[in-house]
Amino acid sequence: MKTFHCDNCSKQVFFENTVCNHCGWMLGYQPEHQIMSSFTPADQAEVQADAPVDAPADLPADAAIESSTPARWRSVNPLNAGKLFRQCRNYAQEKVCNWMLDDQDAHALCASCRLTAVIPSLDDAGNRILWQRLEVAKRRLLHSLWTMRLQPPPKPDDADNGLSFEFLQDMPHERVMTGHADGVITINIAEADPAYREKMREQMAEPYRTLLGHFRHESGHYYFDRLIAGTARLDAFRALFGDETADYGQSLQRHYDNGPAPGWEQNFVSVYASSHPWEDWAETWAHYLHMFDTLETAYSCGVQLRPQHRGEQQLVIDASPVEEDSFDALAREWFALTYVLNSLNRSIGMPDSYPFTLSTPVLEKLRFVHAVVREAGGEPGADGSAISGIP
Repeated sequence: MKTFHCDNCSKQVFFENTVCNHCGWMLGYQPEHQIMSSFTPADQAEVQADAPVDAPADLPADAAIESSTPARWRSVNPLNAGKLFRQCRNYAQEKVCNWMLDDQDAHALCASCRLTAVIPSLDDAGNRILWQRLEVAKRRLLHSLWTMRLQPPPKPDDADNGLSFEFLQDMPHERVMTGHADGVITINIAEADPAYREKMREQMAEPYRTLLGHFRHESGHYYFDRLIAGTARLDAFRALFGDETADYGQSLQRHYDNGPAPGWEQNFVSVYASSHPWEDWAETWAHYLHMFDTLETAYSCGVQLRPQHRGEQQLVIDASPVEEDSFDALAREWFALTYVLNSLNRSIGMPDSYPFTLSTPVLEKLRFVHAVVREAGGEPGADGSAISGIP
């Protein structure tokens, strides 16, 4: 994740912020530029002069009559000169988003919220908090995907290749399983509850379980269908990950009944990755996104390592990971960075922030993901549709 700053006061702000804590200006994310901009209410004269003759088709009738939220906003960012903006409806009304729309946009929801097809019932007040956490994690995933030029189209716009999210709640006689099928990613909203997630992490004997990790993993299944299945990359995939046509249900049942084979860590990034080639790909894909986002943050923050002992790893990140062709360079930066992250965590009595060991076979799988991402970013899909979509 890159770093962001308030346009008004230049202080650092964060991807999830809605207000600059230093100067109080409203903040909004603009995915088309991948920037966080600062906004001030547009005065009524400007709104009336610049308002379109016809309101956007799906804009609710009361969207422009909010008693507590201005209907139109003006940005002080030079990129936005002469334009008016609206908050995403889920920003203005539901307070679970912080993305902005050009006032001429025909949609009421932002590009992120349009991907969410089902939300949890808001009759339960606690579900709003869980929904907000889910949306934050989803937007972080989308930022990485769009940075890699792999913007997924909304499923209503592209039934065959599009993506949508369903955030569902367990019912008394029906448990929601987090997963992916045919471009629909389902997340059990309980995963947004840290207590539940930690309980499941202990129960599943996982060293690492995060809400963002779920989104990254399930997106791996979606991108397998988009970037691997039915393409010329499939043979190379099978050489590294195995035959994905092996019975999935039987493989998972065997995994849960017997556990992983001894020495699994020599070939897989996680225990779950050893259950089936599809899961190996999804876990490896998620791990690559984990590396990508962390290295982008380190690069944006100017992180460097100049150890006192000459034998320890040094670190100077010369380029953002999206600009780095060499996987070997990314791996070197990653090993140095995670060594220090783990050392810092241990110094304050916390578990390792990076509890993984990457074997040579796992690194080769990550190298394959890197090559697929580099090749696919900006290229047309097999059916001629654009894989990337940011104008």
